[in-house]
Amino acid sequence: MTATTVVRPAARPELLALLGHTPLVRITAGLPGPHPGFWAKLEGLAAGGMKARAAVSMLLGARRRGELRPGAPVVESTSGTLGIGLAFAGQALGHPVVLVGDSELELSMRQLLRAHGVRLEIVDRPADRGGWQAARLARLQELLAVLPGSYWPDQYNNPDNSAGYASLADELIAQLDHLDILVCSVGTGGHSAGIIGPLRRHWPALRLIGVDSTGSTIFGQPARPRLMRGLGSSIHPRNVAYDAFDEVHWVGPAEAVYSCRQLARHSFVSGGWSTGAAARVAAWAARVHPGAVVATVFPDGPHRYLGNVYDDDFAAVHGLRPEAAATRPVEISHPCAAEATGWVRCTRVTDPLKALPHQEGNP
Repeated sequence: MTATTVVRPAARPELLALLGHTPLVRITAGLPGPHPGFWAKLEGLAAGGMKARAAVSMLLGARRRGELRPGAPVVESTSGTLGIGLAFAGQALGHPVVLVGDSELELSMRQLLRAHGVRLEIVDRPADRGGWQAARLARLQELLAVLPGSYWPDQYNNPDNSAGYASLADELIAQLDHLDILVCSVGTGGHSAGIIGPLRRHWPALRLIGVDSTGSTIFGQPARPRLMRGLGSSIHPRNVAYDAFDEVHWVGPAEAVYSCRQLARHSFVSGGWSTGAAARVAAWAARVHPGAVVATVFPDGPHRYLGNVYDDDFAAVHGLRPEAAATRPVEISHPCAAEATGWVRCTRVTDPLKALPHQEGNP
């Protein structure tokens, strides 16, 4: 591979005024049945989406430390959502952005990223170990070697990812009089880790429920091919604040699709896989904890998911019928007690990279 150059864009710092300031809406749509309602933060309505907060934070942090020079290229792996955030941050701060996606990245997202000036690299085969994420990261390392002065934010392990969501916490505190339960989808672990500290300082008894994807290894389940993108992971991000979670739910694609469509039809706000999964669990939490104030975050809107979540042919091919969606979670005693193939709940949350007693020869 030969050295490659990228064009440095002019900085547009005025764009930073568009970060955040998203509305909070009350959701009462049946998910799948009646519930008292919960609050949803509509991050998909922000310029660059929810992950623009993290992207700007990571680039500014790297600049302060001297790791990112003015105009130097930014290289990152993405399934799409962070890519939009980095495109925003790159334009605002004057950095060319090179992203590594994979063959499952939607055509509409590829077109949108390129329209925003991103150079997009696509890997066409998952790695034998680590799947698409590992394949993307391998290509990313090759690019870092040939792009002079390039910087990798490493969204999965960068504390500035989480720090970027301090503004999201501030907005929730300003918009809510009280909060008992917060439901967060988990991918890199950034937004849940970034907002739970400030929110618990304001509301000390606040419970945090994590929402993962079936087939994701984040909370100790075995890694499997995943239909859902945007939440879940085939690796173990170090940004995940395991100690902060009171419980975790694994949600399948049927539950997420049906929830997204219910939201669109009955609340006029919806999104993709993460939004559907988080909404399903937030409605459950509101139903089983009557009187509790429940809130969640909708990370993006529905537009990139028109070819899957909202496509009847896609749903039929993958068996995503409403009757296939669970109406309540199955409870397991430990994250490794059984493999989650549908909606599963566990009130014991552990870091899977920390050895468990039975793994060290103890009973």
